[in-house]
Amino acid sequence: MSKKGIRFLLYFVGLFILALGLTLNTKANLGVSPIISIPYSISQLTRYNFGDLTFVVYALFVVIQIVIHVKLKQNKKIVSDLLQLPLSLVFTRLLNIFSVYIPTSQNFKIRFIVLAFAIICTGIEAAMSLSMQLVPNPGDGIVQALGERFNKSLGLTKNLFDCLNLCITLCISIFVAHRIVGVGIGTVIAVLGVGRVIALYHSIFGFKIKDLI
Repeated sequence: MSKKGIRFLLYFVGLFILALGLTLNTKANLGVSPIISIPYSISQLTRYNFGDLTFVVYALFVVIQIVIHVKLKQNKKIVSDLLQLPLSLVFTRLLNIFSVYIPTSQNFKIRFIVLAFAIICTGIEAAMSLSMQLVPNPGDGIVQALGERFNKSLGLTKNLFDCLNLCITLCISIFVAHRIVGVGIGTVIAVLGVGRVIALYHSIFGFKIKDLI
């Protein structure tokens, strides 16, 4: 298989792993990662489908990216932005499938184990998809676009964007349900843990990725 073929294969494997990781994140019931906290909290409060709500939020991310790239006159990136929509549709269908077949445990220790697997899967996917330099998932794409728009580093932009998502989630849950929904100790662990998994992935496979691209 050619290097380009391997890149595409790893990219789609990464999407599969991300869908699994985010689903496990919700099944741990300890608080979800910031990027999916908004659709998750709304789905818990309204019983609307989590995957469908995630697609709506991702579509909004894509629209924001297009607006930013038009203003920055980066028209070539708009094609990549639009390609995120069909990929998001496939990705959110995987979320629905995993949500049906992965059970939820009430055992606290098992929930922490599930959360650990979720963080590992999410970190591996983030490292894989970004390293392949193909179409980013909307969660990563909007961070890159906002970083370019405001001339900030990706790390800082990611942290600020996560905080924004959490603030919106807290506002929705408190004003609608008068309680916190979707945010907990698992959210904090996810924010810290995913970054460490990404760093470990690059330290182990970084040289192979450079050769591949």
